[in-house]
Amino acid sequence: MQALLALLLLPAQASPRSKEPRVERSVVRIFTVFRKPDFYQPWQMAAQDSATGSGCVIAGERILTNAHVVSDQVFVQVRRAGDATRYTARVEYIAHDSELAVLKVEDPGFFADAAPLDLGELPEQRDGVDVYGFPEGGDDLSVTKGVVSRIEVTPYTHSDRELLTIQTDAAINPGNSGGPMIMDGKIVGVSFQMDAEAQNVGYAVPVPVIRRFLKDIEDGRYDGIPDLGIRYQAVENAALRDWLGMTPGDSGVRVSTVVFGGAAHGLVRPGDVLASIDGVRISNDGTIPFRRSERVLFAHAIFLHQKGEKSRLGLLRDGKPLSVDVELRPSAALVSGPTYGSRPRYFVYAGLVFTPLTRNYVDNWEWNDVPTSFKSYVEFGLPTAERPERIVLAHVLPHAVNAGYHEFRGIIIDAVNGQNVGSLEQLIEAFRAPLGRFHVLQTDALTDYDGRIVLDAAAADRASAEILATFGIPADRNLAAAPAR
Repeated sequence: MQALLALLLLPAQASPRSKEPRVERSVVRIFTVFRKPDFYQPWQMAAQDSATGSGCVIAGERILTNAHVVSDQVFVQVRRAGDATRYTARVEYIAHDSELAVLKVEDPGFFADAAPLDLGELPEQRDGVDVYGFPEGGDDLSVTKGVVSRIEVTPYTHSDRELLTIQTDAAINPGNSGGPMIMDGKIVGVSFQMDAEAQNVGYAVPVPVIRRFLKDIEDGRYDGIPDLGIRYQAVENAALRDWLGMTPGDSGVRVSTVVFGGAAHGLVRPGDVLASIDGVRISNDGTIPFRRSERVLFAHAIFLHQKGEKSRLGLLRDGKPLSVDVELRPSAALVSGPTYGSRPRYFVYAGLVFTPLTRNYVDNWEWNDVPTSFKSYVEFGLPTAERPERIVLAHVLPHAVNAGYHEFRGIIIDAVNGQNVGSLEQLIEAFRAPLGRFHVLQTDALTDYDGRIVLDAAAADRASAEILATFGIPADRNLAAAPAR
């Protein structure tokens, strides 16, 4: 015990300073006031709220941060580490898919003595990194140390995209979001999420994704991360490979679905084997080589491209090799989203509130309570030429004209007055042509209400304006995803 006490009483040894002054002066705390659209009552906005995050100064007197830190913002302020003054900032570019954003501050005094941080190189496993930011629990700058445990493709919670990430055991907590991950004085990642069900598992957007974002916005707009627009199946089973006509030297993945309107639509067929991308061979488990002994999902090779660039695909079709050049673009989805910063599209007629089925609308439910039909479309639904989206009767604003339907909620509409409903515009057009005296709405077979909704057409026309006034709805429709303010 005496030896232990003596050890504890020894003068503290000086430890290497973890905070680099140059980095420290370039880290920023971000204060965001935001208002989210109400996707259940799409003509109105939710109450304003506030949040904080982190960021850092980069070249061009810009601040790099996460998209979710400034999503749905109406007012943003920033404050540098060690300063007391907040400065008004604006969002210059935002990339929800890759969880990145760039802010600008017009007051040049904000950048005094703040050297822009350079981008470094992607770290290796077991490399040491420092995570800077302003997590909950204090007001001062926080720096935590950790090591890189994995570099792999991981789901991004904010966008539901699977992109390259850095996994680390450095403490990343709420408020750290948007802060830089530093190695050798340079940015190698931007902290953005943590695994709440595990211990010491945090994630950062890695420098290759950051570079892709900064290149994308060089022309003054953000175009988004492209996708091939396919669904695929691994071919690790020997019988499956034989059935596909693959020889022992062949490898790749089987294309199970080609998404309508996607980059590969009309060029790649279901049943093709995708064998290579830009000359890089795809293994039967869907991975490609990534530095020395590492491997990542083949989609990573597509995600680093810019919209409009071409990628050469090596295919096996009926056992015969061929190549196709695909012009890359973001893929459409039957159930779009999640989206941020724009008001939802809607149409109200006779008290019936219609809106597209989107991820934002589905988020009105706890997942266990989401209607089965919604889950099916979210997870498996694909757009077609006839139905680029699904339209939902969200709920009903009570009135005598819609009596009997007041409890209806979350019902997908297949047709109105015998006309297919594949978009909100088609639904509105169908209401212009009643079937005699009536409007007849046919519901989707998978919906919880499989039947007909019938309205008196003349009475519905007369009641619509009254219902809008009663419920304080400023307009019966919004057909463009206008900025939310």
